[in-house]
Amino acid sequence: MIIIITSLVITMLAGAIAACALRDLLSAAIASCLVSLAAAILFYFLQAPDVAMAEASIGAALVTAILVIAIRRTERQE
Repeated sequence: MIIIITSLVITMLAGAIAACALRDLLSAAIASCLVSLAAAILFYFLQAPDVAMAEASIGAALVTAILVIAIRRTERQE
């Protein structure tokens, strides 16, 4: 159990660092989705399934969809 929790925390840290370091906004939004999804799985393993469902539906799905739609509607400048 401790190995799963540790690997989820490491995944969250790697995703957060990747979201900050990536220069492409769409890739950063996907990396933040990974952080939210790992947090939802972590909440489930910590015996909080209601919080896990809320994090998965709002954090991983809805926020990511809003970010992707907003990024696609803006123009890219290189």
